[in-house]
Order: sequence, then structure tokens, then C-alpha cells
Amino acid sequence: MPIMKISNMDFYYEIHGEGFPLLFISGLGGSTWGWSGQVPFFQNHYRCILFDNRGAGLSAKPPGPYTIAGMAEDALWLLDGLKVEKAFVFSLSMGGMIALELARMASRRLCAMLLGCTHAGGSVHVPPSPEAVSLLMERGGREELLWKQTPLFYSKRFQGENAKAIKDQHRMQLLAPVQPGYAFEAQLRAIPAFDCTDALGDITTPALVVTGDQDVLIPAANATYLAQHLPNAELIQIPGAGHALHVECRDFLNRSAHDFYRKHACPMA
Repeated sequence: MPIMKISNMDFYYEIHGEGFPLLFISGLGGSTWGWSGQVPFFQNHYRCILFDNRGAGLSAKPPGPYTIAGMAEDALWLLDGLKVEKAFVFSLSMGGMIALELARMASRRLCAMLLGCTHAGGSVHVPPSPEAVSLLMERGGREELLWKQTPLFYSKRFQGENAKAIKDQHRMQLLAPVQPGYAFEAQLRAIPAFDCTDALGDITTPALVVTGDQDVLIPAANATYLAQHLPNAELIQIPGAGHALHVECRDFLNRSAHDFYRKHACPMA
């Protein structure tokens, strides 16, 4: 099992494929299992680097507090440990916030990044409804909770037309290591403390900002703000799509990211 020691903590990672490095950064509670819809496609073109954020998967789960900046530092140390000088980034939700902090810290290391269903934090952040927050915070049996929280992640259309895809995704989630409640809360509490709005104008990394107009967790207005304030950004808003873009819009998202990376290729270090 590949483990890297970072700041006296163990971090689990995987590498799939060969080529220019592509770093995947997971969202809240996510881990390497979440990229099953991406790896089969991208490993044919890139050296895909997957890892578990602190507090999730097979990585260390120290007591909180956690910060988005701290998790970005973890990602940077991972790149250093793997001797990756430059990389593309594929990030979703909280992972997009981590990617923004990573770009603030080391923009020269990133050739281009996909920022899916995410926000810049701060007072401009458009929050989810109180009902959505309440549902996200519910605790209970894993399988029951997954089905109960399904409306947070998938559009009504996708729920009605793709029950099998959702069931398959839930099955993989149930096979993943259990995230302790304290670690989930530590990751969750890092999000409202995150604010990179003052740095957006200085982040020159080409960014493909993608959102679904039916996202109830991170409303699409957040993506619009990002695209307007990042100097080198493109915006894609997918009609009818919810939060889990990597599942609901898998093929479109993969192709769009791949095309964007090819457009912004930089020399191998």
C-alpha cells in the first residue's frame, strides 16, 4: 500500500497510467474510490495521481482543526515527494478550494486546473439552503444516509433516469473506509473558514470552472464569480446537472477537462 509520510502523518496515494502528471483532489469525505469514473479515461493520457486528504480514506485522521490551506500544503508536499515539478489538477467541491489554495501557494507548479462545483469562500460565497445544510449534517446508518442524501448530490432528472448509476456509486462508497465523525466535522469546519477572494486576481493558472445549474450544495452563482475574477478562466454551466458532476456528467466532464489540458500543455520538467 503506497504511503507517504508528510508532516509526521501517513498519506495514502495511488498512481495510474503514464505521461504528464494529473493530480486529483477530492471533496468533503471523498477519497481515491471516488475517481472510478475518471481513472479509466485519464490513465490513457496522463500519470494520474490520486490521494486521500487528511481525515479521509486511508490517510491519517488527526484531531482538528483542519484548514483548506493545510490540506493544500499536504498536496504540495505529495507532489514534492513524488518529484513532480508540474502537473494538471482535477478537483471537485472542497477539492476545488484546495486547488485554489494550491495555486495561490505554487501557481508555477500547475499548468491548468479543473475547478468543479466549488467556490472562493468569504462573504461572496453563495451558501446552500438551510434545509440542504441540515440534511448534509445528518448522521445515521451509512447506506440509509447515502440514499437520504442523494438529492444533495444528483439532479432530480438524473435520479429518475439513472438509479443504477447512483446505486453503483453508493456500493463503492460503502466499500470505502469509514470516515470518523470527528474527521468529517474537521473537514467540514474548514470550509466556512476558507476565503481566497483576495488572491483570485493573482492566480494566473488557466482554470476551467464547471458547475451544474441544479447544484443545491454549491449554487452555480459561485462558479460565475470564480470565472469572473480568475484572470485566465473559462466557465461551463451544465443545464440540469447537480453537484456530483464526476458521476452525473462523467463523459462530458472528462472530455472537457482533457481538451482544456491539451490546450494549456506545458513542457515536462
